Amino acid sequence: MKSHIFPAIRLTLICLIFFVGVYVAIVYGFAQFSPNKGRGEIITQNGKTYYSNIGQLFNEDKYFYSRPSAVNYDASGSGGSNKSTTNPEYLKLVQARIDTLLVHNPGIDKAEIPSDIVTASGSGLDPNISVQAAEIQVKRISKIRGIAEDKLQALIASNTEKPFLGLFGTEKINVLKLNLALDNLK
Repeated sequence: MKSHIFPAIRLTLICLIFFVGVYVAIVYGFAQFSPNKGRGEIITQNGKTYYSNIGQLFNEDKYFYSRPSAVNYDASGSGGSNKSTTNPEYLKLVQARIDTLLVHNPGIDKAEIPSDIVTASGSGLDPNISVQAAEIQVKRISKIRGIAEDKLQALIASNTEKPFLGLFGTEKINVLKLNLALDNLK
């Protein structure tokens, strides 16, 4: 029995030292070379501070809507709903989001709705939406704000982030940055 306990205790101590000390120091060291030293991108506008890498709720009709969140945009505990795409409760929730989107955006067809605007991401904190999700909201925002649709399309184009190295991922738009730019339009 002693021949198993002491090696297990030693392995536990080695893992504890490595994962609590060495690994954390390595990750922290790499973070110091990233923008804002690993604290995320901070935007300050009109005396308010925002973190652009964390999804935030925008559900007023004068703004582009955010991607839904399974954790109510609470960054202290990210996570998905863990419900299957065949779960009746999940299907009701998605259908309610689709219905709400159609009520607030009359004139769009249900088939035009991209999935990212009615489903939460795996973390529940995705700050981005697809270009298609932004474009289906243009008519509503144009009508409410009195801004020409082509000006909103240009705003979407100027806030579109291309895939990493042109290969990895899809085009996306940070909703916070888009809505802050929208507020700055004259």
